[in-house]
Amino acid sequence: MNTLTAAWSWLTSAAHWTGPDGIANRLGEHLFLTVVCLALGCALALPVALVLGHLGKGGALAVNVSNAGRAVPTFAVLVLLLLTPVGGHGQWPTVIALVLFSLPPLLTNAYAGMRGVDRDVVRAARGMGMTGGQLLWRVEVPLALPLILTGVRIAAVQLVATATLAALVGGGGLGRIITAGFHLADTAQVIAGAVLVAVFALLVEAVFALVGWVAPGRVRGRA
Repeated sequence: MNTLTAAWSWLTSAAHWTGPDGIANRLGEHLFLTVVCLALGCALALPVALVLGHLGKGGALAVNVSNAGRAVPTFAVLVLLLLTPVGGHGQWPTVIALVLFSLPPLLTNAYAGMRGVDRDVVRAARGMGMTGGQLLWRVEVPLALPLILTGVRIAAVQLVATATLAALVGGGGLGRIITAGFHLADTAQVIAGAVLVAVFALLVEAVFALVGWVAPGRVRGRA
């Protein structure tokens, strides 16, 4: 209990919330890194998954290749990137590693959502004269949206948790609070940093759960 009390005191101290190493700044860095990596992951994975799901070809291979990436630890990819010419360019090793880490849930869920659309609905839309593009955006994507958003939510929460590794290679984010606690042998600071990451992940989970509850109905209504 003494350790938990010390961690709470650390979190509630105004001095720990300000300055370049303060919680507010580290939280902003963590949020920025998560948003950038999630946006890049979506830009890479979702178009591929939607097209392959619409065509019904090559998706199994893409998903299997993507899932194979889960077997490679993110930290290992991060260290390997540091040994390449990219390693000397600021946050790029961390961004690349996290984007690669985000691809499997984005690709897998989006493809599964597209292939899970009722084929009778697809055939009926084609019978009404819809083009391939109209079928994709007005029928398949709205119906697959809940599973697509589930993939985005999973990727976002995983990124929040994994972005703490950025601190191990000199990056920013909440991980810096934890690594600084280890260096200072300050258990209270380590626990406080872990609590911040956990709370942040839960908030992201809640936001995306709300979006996943509201957005599909509105998109289907417009479609």
